[in-house]
Amino acid sequence: MTDAGDSRESMDFDVVIVGAGPSGLAAAIRIRQLAEQNGSDISVVVVEKGSEVGAHILSGVVIDPQGLDALLPEWREAEDCPLTTQVTDDRFYLLSATGGIRLPNVFMPPLMNNHGNYIGSLGNVTRFLAARAEALGVEIYPGFAATEVLYGDDGEVLGIATGDMGIDRHGEHRGDYTRGMELRGKYTLFAEGARGSLTKQLVARFSLDKDRSPQKYGIGIKELWQVDPSRFHSGLVQHTFGWPLQSDTGGGSFLYHFEDNLVAVGFVLHLDYSNPTLSPFDEFQRFKTHPLIKDTFTGGKRLSYGARAITEGGWQSVPTLAFPGGALVGCAAGFVNVPRIKGSHNAIISGMLAAEAAVAALGAGRANDVLQDYEDGWRSSSIGKDLKPVRNVKPLWSRFGTFVGVALGGLDMWINTLTGLSPFGTLRHRKRDCDSLKRIDEVTPITYPKPDGVLTFDKLSSVFMSNTAHEEDQPPHLKLTDPSIPIERNLPLYGEPARLYCPAGVYEVVYGDEEARADPRFVINAQNCVHCKTCDIKDPSQNITWVPPEGGGGPNYPNM
Repeated sequence: MTDAGDSRESMDFDVVIVGAGPSGLAAAIRIRQLAEQNGSDISVVVVEKGSEVGAHILSGVVIDPQGLDALLPEWREAEDCPLTTQVTDDRFYLLSATGGIRLPNVFMPPLMNNHGNYIGSLGNVTRFLAARAEALGVEIYPGFAATEVLYGDDGEVLGIATGDMGIDRHGEHRGDYTRGMELRGKYTLFAEGARGSLTKQLVARFSLDKDRSPQKYGIGIKELWQVDPSRFHSGLVQHTFGWPLQSDTGGGSFLYHFEDNLVAVGFVLHLDYSNPTLSPFDEFQRFKTHPLIKDTFTGGKRLSYGARAITEGGWQSVPTLAFPGGALVGCAAGFVNVPRIKGSHNAIISGMLAAEAAVAALGAGRANDVLQDYEDGWRSSSIGKDLKPVRNVKPLWSRFGTFVGVALGGLDMWINTLTGLSPFGTLRHRKRDCDSLKRIDEVTPITYPKPDGVLTFDKLSSVFMSNTAHEEDQPPHLKLTDPSIPIERNLPLYGEPARLYCPAGVYEVVYGDEEARADPRFVINAQNCVHCKTCDIKDPSQNITWVPPEGGGGPNYPNM
């Protein structure tokens, strides 16, 4: 076991940033930009749990460029420009089982217009940002997972510690054991993405969600295909809702055509669904068989697969962002615009806002206090202006179902656009996603067709496409508070939904006597985990806690 007296090495910085996603890297870049302008030297370090920058980044992605324009106005002219395909055709469909109705663009609220946006890989955008950050003097450490928040005597955040490496599954030191390192900062910015493990602890410790609606989530599942050139339409952006989901289940799809005959196809399913027999992964596979969709992939080849959680609570669920010694930025704060299916632009801007507050505080000789300017300013910034008009779309969808809820949400967006007001005020989210499941005896079980291996696939072959790898001999990173709950409670009440909501085949119920369905046991295949964190969110008993595995473990997405 790790010896409590085994001290860690420590490094001091002005600002420590957890996570090399768009918000974290934007914050790092902005700090160094301002330092150069002010003639000061502000030290910045970024730690990233993925094996390299971009390895754990997954998004659709259609990017609103306003964030990049504000941060790096010259980005379009760069030789390594990560986004080269502009949206040229923007389509919305309501699907039935056999067809679909295209919604006229003229009826869509202006904020839903994608023209002027760019299609590409968010992973490649982060690699581009990392190169700019390093050129400005930012230190970036990929392959090091932040596993602990460091606190001062008065409870203020002093930085983070990276996880120990080289510990076996029994907690004993292996031959390659390396103690983690403390990275201490005057301010620490947490840019972990949706449902970050340290963010979760900070929200609880500082009651950051007090007087807020519960945070809501979706799971986004994506595949990248190279399609036949005759079926490729550069710049086409297509979104759908409806089939294969029932009207009481929220979600929809995206289909984006961009460079080199690449098509990003994905499905976002809201995690407040009620049927415990629903499988988000299988709904996505079934979606691809729709007559309006499947022809795109004829003669094509699947290149990559991945999944991740998405924050969906919006305006009314954003927690208090600043606390003594630190702040939340990006998806850790919950800045995704749900109807637009976009958040990277807000993530970048939030990183910039937090950076500006931190630089001002450092310039005034402050340290480890509350960055109140960041907390006070975001709602009047472009982030607030983006999120406030759409604040009721998600709660209306959840309350009234797809057909009525989406129509009411569209009407509300139009009224907000025209008047700046909403007839609904600001609707609260009523409950956490983990509280939405019905008992298995209250629902009609869903059955899914077997995959054909050409258009539709199983979970294990998909995980293979995500390049997921973990050191097998390490402590489990999926922790059960009570190991008896999956079989004694979740199985009889819900059919143990973890085996279905997980998009990577991590969880199984295995029977000693398969024919009699007797002697069940719960099995965790942690090596399959793609770090989507759906289990941490959706488990009805809140019995599963996701923590970072040994640094560098998890998916290795090349261009997602």
